[in-house]
Amino acid sequence: MNFPEFLEKYWPFLLLGLWFLYKWWNSKRVIALLPNLKKKGAIFVDVRTAGEFANGNAPGTINIPLQELGNRLNEIPKSYPVVLCCASGTRSGMAKLLLMKNGYRNVYNIGTWSKFLGH
Repeated sequence: MNFPEFLEKYWPFLLLGLWFLYKWWNSKRVIALLPNLKKKGAIFVDVRTAGEFANGNAPGTINIPLQELGNRLNEIPKSYPVVLCCASGTRSGMAKLLLMKNGYRNVYNIGTWSKFLGH
């Protein structure tokens, strides 16, 4: 099988692999930025449901579920960096897009909430 045939047959799997690689890399990048973001007064927002948040959360995070985020933007100042988390990084990725669409410029997606632990 030559390379074009391989790509034609397996492109969905390659794309999925690249997506997970990006999520892993981006999470590592945000973790490295955390000390500086904390110095700048970053707001840490967990966009999981209230029930998920009650079952476990990172100290210092506030809970604004993704489905409520659009109506609660006034609780997040635009003048500070915002670091988002959820259970897997997917909802926090959607939250990042929503915040950026509404004028937030310093928005970071750390992925899973447990990555805040120990940082």
